[in-house]
Amino acid sequence: MIKSMTGYAAQSRELEQVSLHLELKSVNARFLDIHFRVGDELRFLEMPLRELITSRAGRGKVECRLQMQSAAAKPRDLMPNPVALAHLKEMEAAVRREMPGAAALGVADILRWPGILGDESLDPEVLQEACMGLAAAVVEEFVASRAREGEKLAAMLRERIARMRELVAQAEPLLPQALADYRERLAQKLREAVASLDEERIRQEVGVFATRIDVAEELSRLSAHMDETERVLRQGGAAGKRLDFLMQELNREANTLASKSVSGQVTAIALELKLLIEQMREQVQNIE
Repeated sequence: MIKSMTGYAAQSRELEQVSLHLELKSVNARFLDIHFRVGDELRFLEMPLRELITSRAGRGKVECRLQMQSAAAKPRDLMPNPVALAHLKEMEAAVRREMPGAAALGVADILRWPGILGDESLDPEVLQEACMGLAAAVVEEFVASRAREGEKLAAMLRERIARMRELVAQAEPLLPQALADYRERLAQKLREAVASLDEERIRQEVGVFATRIDVAEELSRLSAHMDETERVLRQGGAAGKRLDFLMQELNREANTLASKSVSGQVTAIALELKLLIEQMREQVQNIE
């Protein structure tokens, strides 16, 4: 399957204490380039996330945005942590033994003490498991979006190839008559310019030049490159660089066809071929 380098996916997941949101989006690039936008508390997840994305994407500039927000709005039953409360009581007694005049702790002071109302942070292993589960689902959706876009690109390329085949089929029957007409025009000009040359020499010179302007080989190579382009599209996979090379080869043959043409009809066909190839080349830049 052909895949585009353009893709997008996003999902959220609710945990008891926090809400996680992961977003992936990508555009075309020469190589795989991953950028992370995550908070400091999630930096430890960059490496496993990078490994997961790398395993499913070969090229493209990918932006990974991972956010974690507190779910404090959810109603919760809060009770003082008895272990932390006992420890705080021991510390207060120890301080008052050394400093009898120290003020006693108030209820508000006690409730604000770290750990009294329980540890609100998630265990890193639990957090990593939740984030990676979310990431697996988002990456799957992300790859699917690139595949859908890639199928559209492949369909467009096949349409252009079909039109190019029609143009090549139109050009082939025109060549014999175009070459014959050109030989006659050139021979007439030679007769007028050099009256002393014999007919045999004129035919030889015209034959040599006509061989140079024969474009049958260019049309044959165009067909071969189109066959290869369709084969690569059927094969799928990471085909962007191979398709880009084929676009260069197609363009080379179309340019040669235009420069060697001695017929207005063949020249018009060559120009349309170049336009189609340029349209294909622009789209190929987005294929992985």
